[in-house]
Amino acid sequence: MTDKLLLTALALAAGSALARAPLPAALAAVISLFLLRRHLERWALVGLALVLAFGALRARAAIDEAAALHARVTEALGPPGRCEGEAIVLRSPVVQREPTPPEEERGQARIEVEFFEAACERGSLAEPLRARLHGAPEDLARGDRVRLVADLAPVHLFLNESLPDPRPSIARSGVAASGGLVDLERVSRGQGITTWIDRARAHVRRRIEATFHPEAEPLARALVLGETDLHEADNEAFRRSGLSHLLAVSGTHLVLAVAGLAAAARALLLRVTPLSARFDVGRLSAAFAIPTSWLYADFAGGSGSALRAAGMLSVVMLVRALGRRPSGVRAFGGSLLLAAILDPLVGSDPSFVLSAAATAGLLGLDRPIAERLVRGPAPVRAVLRPIATTLAAMVGCTPFLAMMTPSLPLLGILANLVAAPIGELAALPVCLLHAALAWAPPVERGAALLGSGALIAVRAVARVTSDLGGIVTFPPPTPSQLAAVAIAALAAALAKDALRRGTALALGFAALLVLEQCAAYAGSSKGLLRVRALDVGQGDSILVDLPDGKTMLIDGGGFMGSPVDTGARVVLPVLRALRKERVDIVVLSHPHPDHFGGLISTLPAIDVGELWDTGQGEDHGAGPTYAAMLANLRHRNIPIRRPDTLCGKHVIGGATVEVLAPCPGFVPDESANDNSFVLRITYGSHAALLVGDAEAAAERALIQKHPAALRADLLKLGHHGSRTSTTPPFLDAVRPSVALVCSGVRNRYGHPDPGVLASLGARAITIARTDRGGDVVWETNGEAVHLSRPSAR
Repeated sequence: MTDKLLLTALALAAGSALARAPLPAALAAVISLFLLRRHLERWALVGLALVLAFGALRARAAIDEAAALHARVTEALGPPGRCEGEAIVLRSPVVQREPTPPEEERGQARIEVEFFEAACERGSLAEPLRARLHGAPEDLARGDRVRLVADLAPVHLFLNESLPDPRPSIARSGVAASGGLVDLERVSRGQGITTWIDRARAHVRRRIEATFHPEAEPLARALVLGETDLHEADNEAFRRSGLSHLLAVSGTHLVLAVAGLAAAARALLLRVTPLSARFDVGRLSAAFAIPTSWLYADFAGGSGSALRAAGMLSVVMLVRALGRRPSGVRAFGGSLLLAAILDPLVGSDPSFVLSAAATAGLLGLDRPIAERLVRGPAPVRAVLRPIATTLAAMVGCTPFLAMMTPSLPLLGILANLVAAPIGELAALPVCLLHAALAWAPPVERGAALLGSGALIAVRAVARVTSDLGGIVTFPPPTPSQLAAVAIAALAAALAKDALRRGTALALGFAALLVLEQCAAYAGSSKGLLRVRALDVGQGDSILVDLPDGKTMLIDGGGFMGSPVDTGARVVLPVLRALRKERVDIVVLSHPHPDHFGGLISTLPAIDVGELWDTGQGEDHGAGPTYAAMLANLRHRNIPIRRPDTLCGKHVIGGATVEVLAPCPGFVPDESANDNSFVLRITYGSHAALLVGDAEAAAERALIQKHPAALRADLLKLGHHGSRTSTTPPFLDAVRPSVALVCSGVRNRYGHPDPGVLASLGARAITIARTDRGGDVVWETNGEAVHLSRPSAR
């Protein structure tokens, strides 16, 4: 554990954590250096501290540059619009099959391009622009020069304080815009090794689609090419069973493939007697494996785990080629160091982190676990040995898996025990062999048949395990908890005996429990009225914490016709991060998809006290998803309340909640926007007025009915800041000090309207926008008011 190369690599990679969560990461670093003081010279400790600081500065600079790039692209593109120009393909096309008619099968690839000249609706681009585009032909390759027409918009970040910062993804890829292709013409074909690799990928994809069983074809593309577009049911089954790694192009897959090729090369070289008599052909085959590992990692999609494994394998093979004995720990450290040097935010790549954590678990825990677990007769040991290896890998990556998924399968170890041999010893080699058999159609079809059978068997294990349940759910770890895990792991690794090792782990577990209580307390905000506008893009979702700890959720965002689920992407993760398993009151302001879409996946996953609904959607038919949401709530015996029982004042959670509209019920002849719930929430001497999508007609009615009840410090603008809302008379009646605008950078409607912004500016009202900086938090203790992001215009 005191290998200086490995510690240097960890320090440099940890700079990413220090840049994103300075306080807990700095505390963990100080304690770690203190623990290492008896194992390293003073100069080495100082060196590690300097490497960590350097890594943090690099990471912070990369994140800041990503934020600046996104701001420039947002300013240059504005709302979604059409761009026309020339570009070069930067990334391998990734096919995403959808259930589409045969005539629409073409153009299903996702590509990344860099425009070097383009004219957009706002004018010509002032700098090169990288964009991710959908709907591309599958036969493109890196280096191809294309002339294209595309609908482009800035990437929406969904930037919420409680969730991991999404900007490192822009820093790592340089992609700050996305959209769909309208037309594309290839001007010239690329040249070079990457172009050849993409042509090979396209060929292998076509052969998989032509020869594999239709049920196994998506699984084979995932295993061989890294194209993870499984059917939703299969994707959920693999996730719930803990078998997703078997279809990912992981480090294990790369090692098996490249080591197999190296062994084959060595066997061939041994037959060349003049060569094998004079040279150690094992060293030659090891040298051959170095470029092969990188070529295979790139061919398989270039995931972080594959590239890390390629780096580690290259270090091992380089040492072997030089005639020395490789060390697993130093090879691991060398691959980490190389990755951290090349990418200052490598610690933000989930696949890389999981792969590195699993490898660390194998290196550090495989032998100790095996010594305690693998006992008995030879047949029993043969069964227990892979269980020990699986346990070691799972222990290493569990803290990081917890950050990415709210659940872990208790049956995952048994599922891996059954499925891993099928996947790694049958499906993987057969599928890889299939990729090289197009010249022999009968043999190719036989390999496809065997590969299909193995993959369908793995899928069957995933489905059975998923159906059996046994899923443990938990909140995502906070940065402080991850720091505690890191400290405990280091202390246990440095311990000289079992007693000290056990003490370190026990103290680490106790720290996790204490920090969990701290996280729950921080999320409850007792004694405060807190209004948190979530960044869900072009839509509304507002989380209200009441002074006694109760919670209201007003809307859930949503995009009509989009694969982005704002409930799964934002609302549920925020609730889990804030340790909220129950929402006492869910309010659907009005039945439009950009307000209820995210509730479809959110409400079944949490405990709900009651739903407030205007009733207009059910009476006027808001669609099957809305109806299914209400049916699910009724099936769970959750009360659904309508305006006739809600209008007026209520003391809820220590605050006063006044329902001002639609009272006594919705007006059938008016739009859903003008029938929005209008809520005034008061605590002490301060109030927030939340008006849904109320427009000018609703504002006039409110002024007539409640002229004295509209005054509020915070006004959530109606209809996302549209010109049809926030009329001057209404502003004068409310007299807010803060105007909250819930809108997205990708909206096509010009929200918020420049005239509305000018009207707010003329009254010196502070503007806070979710499309400029992410979520906004306004809170009061009844006497003072605090705003998280003032003057975000």
